[in-house]
Amino acid sequence: MQISKRKALTPNVDMTPMIDIVFQLILFFLVSTTFAVLPAISVNLPESSTAQGAEIDNITITASEDGRLWFNEDEVNMKTLSKKLADFDTGEKAREEYPITLEADDSVTNGTIVKLFDVIRENGFAAVNLRTTDSVSR
Repeated sequence: MQISKRKALTPNVDMTPMIDIVFQLILFFLVSTTFAVLPAISVNLPESSTAQGAEIDNITITASEDGRLWFNEDEVNMKTLSKKLADFDTGEKAREEYPITLEADDSVTNGTIVKLFDVIRENGFAAVNLRTTDSVSR
């Protein structure tokens, strides 16, 4: 009796369905992503050639050239800014880790910025991002 050897089958994996699914997931996340909307307060931000992008979260403090202040989109003064920061709920994040974006007009004095930093630190926040514009893009 003659026994013949079977040929070994080589596995063949078709990658097309997996690539289709990955492509669909990428499209889904691109379409469903929400973007942070900056308040429509016009300030002339200082330029920086070493600026890096930062993720903007819920708190933006804006100081204009004429001395006006905004907490997100609400106009405030130093006293009400302190109260708003004290009352702000950071959710699960610790206050020290919760990011605050500080955007000040190019002509705002150093003293005003130092006062803003004092108010921010007095209320337990420590992570402050200074918003600038890229000097190359101008």
